[in-house]
Amino acid sequence: MPVAPPLVIAALDAGSNAIRAVVARATSATEVRQLASARWTVRLGHGVFTRGRLDSRTIGRALETFTQFRALIERYDVSEYCAVATSAAREAANRDAFIARIRREAGIELTIIDAREEARLVREAVFAEASGRFSPRVIVDLGGGSLELSYLRGRKVARSMALPLGTVRLMEQYGLAGRFSSDGLARLKRHVLAQLRSHGPADHLRGAAVVACGGNAEALARLVPGSRVAGFNTLDVHRLSERLWEILRLGVEERVQAFGVRRDRAEVIGVAAVIFTTLGEWLGARQMVVPGVGVREGVLHDLAAAHFGPATAHDERAAALRQQARRFAARMHSDAAHCEHVRRLAAQLFDQLAPVHRLAPGQRVPLELGALLHDVGSAVNPRGHHKHGEYLVRHADLPGLGGHQQAVLACLVRYHGKATPEPHHRLYRSLAPSDRQRVRQLAGLLRIAVALDAGRAQAVRRVETQLLHNTIWLRVVAAADVHVDLSELRRKGRFFEREFSVRLQLGRIKRLAPAPAERVVTRIRRAPTAITRRSAA
Repeated sequence: MPVAPPLVIAALDAGSNAIRAVVARATSATEVRQLASARWTVRLGHGVFTRGRLDSRTIGRALETFTQFRALIERYDVSEYCAVATSAAREAANRDAFIARIRREAGIELTIIDAREEARLVREAVFAEASGRFSPRVIVDLGGGSLELSYLRGRKVARSMALPLGTVRLMEQYGLAGRFSSDGLARLKRHVLAQLRSHGPADHLRGAAVVACGGNAEALARLVPGSRVAGFNTLDVHRLSERLWEILRLGVEERVQAFGVRRDRAEVIGVAAVIFTTLGEWLGARQMVVPGVGVREGVLHDLAAAHFGPATAHDERAAALRQQARRFAARMHSDAAHCEHVRRLAAQLFDQLAPVHRLAPGQRVPLELGALLHDVGSAVNPRGHHKHGEYLVRHADLPGLGGHQQAVLACLVRYHGKATPEPHHRLYRSLAPSDRQRVRQLAGLLRIAVALDAGRAQAVRRVETQLLHNTIWLRVVAAADVHVDLSELRRKGRFFEREFSVRLQLGRIKRLAPAPAERVVTRIRRAPTAITRRSAA
């Protein structure tokens, strides 16, 4: 089965308070790794919610930003991108002229999406991030122009609503950029509650798992963090209520200094704090999970799905199995960062070397599970941990895996390091001939991935391979300031060479320069609203 080549994609979200962009490399519909991100302080909502138009100064700043986005996609050789705009552009009377100027002067196709599409993109981003880890009942997305709420039953939307409760909108309507008076707080809270109550009671949701998205949710989660949930940060709504006046009594500059936030965030964070505390009371939520994703991550997943095909039930099952493996590894006190990094590297190798190993695409899942679990035996004893790991995985409670699948996985854990499959090894010998061959092939890939993070520092960002005749050239991409010891890779690569009858050569090591301050090197189904290929622009 042919494997679609990796794709470099980009997404831009022109929100009411800021414009955000992200560039990523997708290797499947569900594997999207962010390469760079940028945020520009362009408040498109300024004046729109009170006067109904984008002013000339705001349009000029937006044009400069879209020109920088154009340079970003050129720098990363982006194949496809999607740029969307939300509340402010939706409500601006001069939006058509604005879009035309962006296209003409910046060469970017900008699409205005409605509130329903905006909420869908956020949900897709949350589902992708939370898959197999927890199931939210409510998703809240607070932006500059609106507040979207989605009530869920599993992954199905029971109800969705968009309310005119954005932070920029309310700040300008009520004149609340700086300090709040007690009267200003009371008026704002009454308004928020009236909007929420107009859409019916929420008693049936009390105590349900709530996810909060948006820049203000992330900023407040840093200010009043709650206990982590399934590895995610949370916003402690109860503590936020206790510290509310500490935020509201400060002016903008004082908030910048006290909370270490940007000026544009300091202007709206008071309004956001009131909205979240009011929401917490209405939903009966003491804390909200903050996964750190939004519209732009949803767009990335749409772009990946359009290229590789939509995620399927198999993808969801694979995500659930990965999460089962993560939970078991955590109980065994494995090095989570190392194992997750090995998983990503193993997946890259599997995809890039498909013409060599010729394994079915579904075999990527046991390889990833082997990467996540390869270290579990160290909980018993670091010496001989491969044997201990085989035993632990063979007898682990891993729902969703059949008996022979779990036996294959246990063997893969045993052979990730120095040990090689031998006919006298009892579990390996019990496998069918086809499964024994599969163990050897997957172990060859896993050993390389483990060797690439032998120092457990996640120094290798990615690997790039090229097949020339019977030689595989492997290039390691690493941070510029990190030393990568490749001696372990050369040693462990010999098993791969024997199994696939190829030579493994290390090419020039590519070093990544440190990212500029405005770029952040980080981590993502229906066809997107607008997909733009670079050639079309």
